[in-house]
Amino acid sequence: MTYNVYLSALLMAATCCSLLLVYLCFKRRDLPIAVSYGLGMLAGSFYSFGYAFEIVSTSLEHIRFWLRVEYIGIPFGTVLWFIMVLQYTGRQSWVRPRNIALMMIVPLITFTAHNTNEWHHLFYTSMTMNETEGFPLVTLMKGPLYKLHVLYSYSFFIIGMFYLLQMLFRAVRGMKKQIVLMIIGSWGPFGFTLIYLSDAIYMPIDISPFGFLFSGVFYMWGIYQFNMLRIAPLALQRVFESMEEAVIILDTDNCLTSFNRSAKGIVGGLNYRNTGQPAAQVFSGYPLLLKMMAQGHDSASRIQLAGPDGNFYNVHLSFVRNKHLKIVGKMLLLRDVTEAVHAEERLRDNARQLSELNMFKDRMFSVVAHDIRDPLAVLVNLMELLEEEIQDGSGDHDEEILLEMGQQIRNTFGLVEVLLDWFRSQREGMIFDPVTRDLAYTVRANLRLLQQRSDTKQIQIISEIPEESYIYADKEMLDLIIRNLLSNAIKFSYRGGSIRLKAERRDRHMVIAVSDTGGGISPEQAGTLLQDDYRISSSGTSGERGVGLGLTLCREFVQLNGGELWFDSVPSKGSTFYFSLPLPPEAELAPAGKQHGEGLSQ
Repeated sequence: MTYNVYLSALLMAATCCSLLLVYLCFKRRDLPIAVSYGLGMLAGSFYSFGYAFEIVSTSLEHIRFWLRVEYIGIPFGTVLWFIMVLQYTGRQSWVRPRNIALMMIVPLITFTAHNTNEWHHLFYTSMTMNETEGFPLVTLMKGPLYKLHVLYSYSFFIIGMFYLLQMLFRAVRGMKKQIVLMIIGSWGPFGFTLIYLSDAIYMPIDISPFGFLFSGVFYMWGIYQFNMLRIAPLALQRVFESMEEAVIILDTDNCLTSFNRSAKGIVGGLNYRNTGQPAAQVFSGYPLLLKMMAQGHDSASRIQLAGPDGNFYNVHLSFVRNKHLKIVGKMLLLRDVTEAVHAEERLRDNARQLSELNMFKDRMFSVVAHDIRDPLAVLVNLMELLEEEIQDGSGDHDEEILLEMGQQIRNTFGLVEVLLDWFRSQREGMIFDPVTRDLAYTVRANLRLLQQRSDTKQIQIISEIPEESYIYADKEMLDLIIRNLLSNAIKFSYRGGSIRLKAERRDRHMVIAVSDTGGGISPEQAGTLLQDDYRISSSGTSGERGVGLGLTLCREFVQLNGGELWFDSVPSKGSTFYFSLPLPPEAELAPAGKQHGEGLSQ
C-alpha cells in the first residue's frame, strides 16, 4: 500500500476536524464572528475532502472532478478568514455588505475561471499525469488567473496578520495567549501553501490541505481553553448591549477596548474604529471623563458632559482584575441621572419657597397682631363708652363717639387692605401689566381717596405735576406706590402742614418727588429704612398707627417697574421721597430738552 492512502486518511481526519469546528460555530451562529469563522472552516473542509480523493484517483478525469470540489472552498477561504480577523480585532464596522461584495470579486473570478479552464486555459495552461511517486499525480502549469488568485489571497493574509500582531502588542497579558493561538492557527493553511508554492523543499504532493489539520488543533485548543473567538453566550452579549447604563472598558494603557450601545449614544462620534485607540484621543471632547479615567483607584462622581443636552451622569470607575488580583483594565459605568438632578433642583426650589413663605407667614402674623390689636382695642373702648352713654340715657357725646369709631374702622380697613396687598405680592398673585399712564390724572385720583385724612389734620396737598406727563407702569402698582407715599406723608406731617408733588423727566425716566413738612427721619432710621424687609411701624404725628410695610411695598413695586426709590430728609424740617419710572416706549425717542415740571432738589 502506497503512502498516498495514508495521506488521504489523514486528510479525512483534517476534514472531520474542520467540520467539528463548523458544528461548534453553527451552535453559536447568532454571533457574527462565529458565522465568518464557520464558513471559513467549511471552505477548508471542501479543500481537504476533495484533495483526499484527488491523491487516490487513478485518472485525469477523476482528478479534474475532485479539483472542482476543492475549488468550491479554495477561492473564498482567505476572504472569510479576513472577515473573521476584522471582527476579532474590533473592526466589525468594516464588515458591510458592500465591502464584502467588493472583496468577493476576485474569488468569484477564480471560481469561474477554474471551472471553465478547458475553454481558455488562463487558470491552468496544462494538466498532465505524473506517476513518479508510484501512484497517479497531476502536474499543473499555472496560468495568470491562478497567480492573481495567489497574490490576492496572500495580500489579505498579510493585512490580517498585521491586524492580529497589532492587537497582540496592545493586549493585556490575559488576552495575549488566545491571540497567539489565533496567529499560529492562521499560519497553518497559508504557511503550508507558501512552502509548497515556493519549491524550497521538494514536495510531490500539495501539503496545503494538511494545514487545516494543524490549524484545527490550535483553534480547538483556543476555543475550549481561552475562548479564543470570544464566542460567549449570546445572552451575555445581549445584556451588555441592552444595558441602559453606558459601559466603557479600557486596558492598562488607557486604550479603548470595548463599549456598549448606550456609550455610543452618550459619547459623540464613538464607533468601533476607535477600538484600540488611546482614551485621550477618543474622549478629547470630554475632559471630565478623561479626569475620571486617570484616577488610580475605584471612584464615583457626578458630572455634566458637554454637548447640546448637557445631561448629568453618575460615573463609577472600577478596576478589572484577573484571578491573581492583578489589574488588567478599567471599566467606566455611566448612569443618566439628569431627571433626578432636575427633580432635586425643583425640590430645593420648592423647599426654599416654602421656607420663605413660612418666614413671611410668621412675620406677617406678628405684624398683624401688633398693628391690628391697637385699633381694635380703641374700637372696643369706644363701644364701651357708647354703651355707657346709652345706659345713662345721656346722648351728649354719641355723635362724637360714632365719628371716632367710624374713623377707626376706616383706618383698620385701610390697614387690612395694605396687608392683603403685601400678602398678594409675596404670593406672586399680582400680574405685572405695564401700560402708558397719565401721571397727573393718577395722582388726582389717589388724592381723592386720601382727602378725608388730609382734611382731618388740615394738611394741604399741592400737585405741581403738569398734565400729559406720561409714564409706563403697572396701574395697580402705580396707585399703591402713590397712595402709600402720600399716606406716609400725611401720617408724619404736623397739623396745618403741607405736602408737595413734583415730576421731572431725566433721560428715559420720570422722577417723581413727594415732600412733606413733618419731623423728618433720624440718621439711625435713615440707614435701614429701605433695607429691612419687615419693619416695625412708627406712630404718626397724631398717634396714627401703620403696618410698617408701605415703603417695602413701594420699593419692590418701583423696582418691578424698572425704577428706583430713594429719599432725602432733614430732622425737624421734613422728608422728600423720590421714585423713578420709565417713560412710554414711544416717548423715549422724544428730544431730551423737552421736559415737564420743575427741577427737583435732592
